[in-house]
Parts: sequence; C-alpha cells; structure tokens
Amino acid sequence: MSKFEIVMPKLGESIQEGTITKWFVKEGDTIEEDDMLFEVATDKVDSEIPSPVEGVVSKILHKEGSLVPVGEVVAVVSIEGEDDGESGEEEKQTQSDAASLDIENEEEKQGVSREMSNRFYSPLVRTIAKEENISAEELENIEGSGANGRVQKKDILDYIETRKTGNKEPERTVVKPAATPERKAAPTVTANEGDEVIEMDRVRKLIAEHMVMSKQVSPHVTSVVEADVTDIVFWRKKNKDAFIKKYGDKITFMPFFIEATAAALAEFPLVNSSVDGDKIILRKNINVGVAVAKPDGNLIVPVIKNAEQRNLVGLTKEMNRLADLARGNKLSADEIQGGTFTITNFGSFRNIIGTPIINQPQVGILATGNIEKKPAVIETPTGDAIAIRHKMFLSLSYDHRVIDGALGGAFLRRIADILEDFDTTRSI
Repeated sequence: MSKFEIVMPKLGESIQEGTITKWFVKEGDTIEEDDMLFEVATDKVDSEIPSPVEGVVSKILHKEGSLVPVGEVVAVVSIEGEDDGESGEEEKQTQSDAASLDIENEEEKQGVSREMSNRFYSPLVRTIAKEENISAEELENIEGSGANGRVQKKDILDYIETRKTGNKEPERTVVKPAATPERKAAPTVTANEGDEVIEMDRVRKLIAEHMVMSKQVSPHVTSVVEADVTDIVFWRKKNKDAFIKKYGDKITFMPFFIEATAAALAEFPLVNSSVDGDKIILRKNINVGVAVAKPDGNLIVPVIKNAEQRNLVGLTKEMNRLADLARGNKLSADEIQGGTFTITNFGSFRNIIGTPIINQPQVGILATGNIEKKPAVIETPTGDAIAIRHKMFLSLSYDHRVIDGALGGAFLRRIADILEDFDTTRSI
C-alpha cells in the first residue's frame, strides 16, 4: 500500500496560502475519487477540494481554522499499490506531481527546469501521460474540465488526439512574483481609554497584505480624465425596460465601461500585460475583472473572460451572473482567476473619483466615478452654447515600470473617447 499526500492547492495567481474552514472527512474514512475532502478559504474565493484518488484517509495534518501555505501537505491517503521493490519504505506521491515519477526523473536527466502548479493529477492521468510520453510541461498546459481546473481522463485523451494532428497547445509562461523590498515594521499603536478594538477578519487581513504588497512591487501613477456620457445615459434610459423584457437582465452602466475598456486594451496591448522581473508578458486574452462588494463589506473580483469578444448583451449577462455569485459567495476558483485588467466602480457609492491600487500581477486598474449632471460648453452649428450634460471622471492607476505617462494618458483618453462616441442608433 502506498501513500498519497494531499497538498494545499493554489487557487489563484497571487494566492500563497489558504485557511481550512471545514473537513468533510476524518481519519479512517474510506473515500472515492472526487469525494470532497475539505473546504479552503482565501481572500478571493471559498472552494471545496476533491480527492484525486480513492483510498483511506490515514492522517489529517491540519485542523479546521489552520492557515496553510500553498503546496504544504494537509492530509495523507493510503491507496492500494505495490511497493517499489527496492526497500520497505512506501512510495510517496503528491498532488503537485505533474506526471509519474518516471517522467520527472527523465526530465531531470535532461536538465529541464520547470515551475509547477499545485494541480490535481489522478494516478490514471499520470499513467496515461507516462504511456503517451507526455512531458510535465505539456501536462501543466492541458486545460482541465474538472473541479478547480483538474485534468480528467477525457481532457488528456482529447489532448492526445489534438497532438496527433499537429495542433499542439502553446506553452504557458509562469509569472514569478517580483522581488519586493524589505517591509518596514508598522508603528506600535496604543488604544486609549474608551477606544474600541476590532479584530480584522481573515479576509480583511489577506486583502491588507495584498494591497501592501502591490504598493511595494509597483510604482503607482494615476491619471484622470472627464468623460461626457450623455448619449449612453439617454440610450440606457430609453432602452432599459425593453432590454429587461427581451433578455431578462437589468442593464447597468458597468457593461458600457467594460466594453469600452476591452476595446481600448485591444488597441494598447502593453496595458494588458504583467511584469516578470525584467520581462514584460503581453497577455493574449483580454480578461476584465470587476470589483464587487460582498454583503460582509469585503471585495472580490470576478473575471469576464475574452471581454473584447462579447457584445453589450453578453457583457451584461455575464456581469450580472458573476455579481450574483459573488454576493452569494458562490464563485468558483476559475471565475476569479486569469484577470488581465481590473475595473472598480467608485460611482456605486456616489464618489466622483478614486486612486485604486493595482491588482497584481496586472499593470493597470480603472476607477469609474459617479455620473453627474453638469453645465458644459458644447459646440453647435450656430456657435458655442451652455447645456446640461451627464459627465463622469475616469481614473487610471498604472505600473510606472511598464507604462509611462504618455501611454497611460493615451489609453485612458481612448476609453473616454469610446464612451463619448457611443452609437445612439444601436438596437438592443
């Protein structure tokens, strides 16, 4: 009988640890493949983690409430198997194995260096990978359809069929966290008589750490423009009832902002990037994350994948779907991963402007302010005139390591221009 180590999975690009909030099994329980083992919570999402193997839970190493680093063993499962024949010690395998030990050893002989994620690979998947001579890098690049992106039998068989036709999937680049300066200790603060001391909850602590890290990693610069969105306001007012009747979804202003931002990102690919040391990774996909306030006051950022490929209806439906899941704390790990740019809406709280902190490892974040009626000078065929217009501020925080003022200003101005040039003849 061999041992299989269950490790804390990586549930997002910037997530380095998770809290075990609940165990669904106890030591001695017999489990099947895909049975839920435990629930893990991060500052991004709460997820139930399935077992990649069947066997008996022989040991649980961390109790409920434990904060565990990504990659650390949390439990051990005994599975049926033969000894390696070389010693009396039992063979140990981990979820972070990207293939069988034979594949790993072969790659080490060839001097292959690789950054591995903590994905689940069942013994069946590893066996197929070994038999088909699939390297660890190839296995890492296969898109999984199982829970938390796990590669299932169908996924690897589909990949093998695709590979036979010569359409091999491109390799992914793993973004390494940028080196950060040594963090200075915060000053000691004393509570005075009558002060109330409130303990930060787990999510707030993680958000605080992430924000401090972002400010340490990226030199933030913020640019601001004012956009005239009168045409959008009137179009939405005219069509919102018909939109709900036709599509069953309420249309807010956010889909307009996402549409304009995605179009601008397609024109300014450097803003849709990440920094890896002294390298810039230009992202192929435009995945726009939108900050959503949860009932507990914390924020989460669901991601609309391939936003530039969706029309206004598609963006509205996806935004509403993700927002509903976020408020109900039901987002999956996949729905908060892979963002390449973020939008946060200060206007939700009737704030006119904000200077948001970049969501690492992205290089920019857009803040949308409150839409207000203002007197403005407009040009008419008979000369300038003062009219009431609907205006808002857009502010862009960007990473000055990659984006200079000229690029940041041009990108932000382009978003404003797209909003101002909205086609009022567009049908729903």
